[in-house]
Amino acid sequence: MEQSVSKPLYRISEVVELLPYGRSKIYELIKNGRIRTYKEGGLQVVPAEAITEYVALLASEAEAA
Repeated sequence: MEQSVSKPLYRISEVVELLPYGRSKIYELIKNGRIRTYKEGGLQVVPAEAITEYVALLASEAEAA
């Protein structure tokens, strides 16, 4: 089942469902600045645009290789 980005903000657990990576890999991508996040209170969220930007980054890297 394919899911699309349709909400403005996603929890990390939701990003794990959208991308083909586990939770540890998502946190690694965030730490390395490849996926942008915001903190609101004690909650770390990923804006929908950041997911779209990450997928576009992967596509551009694949084209450059």
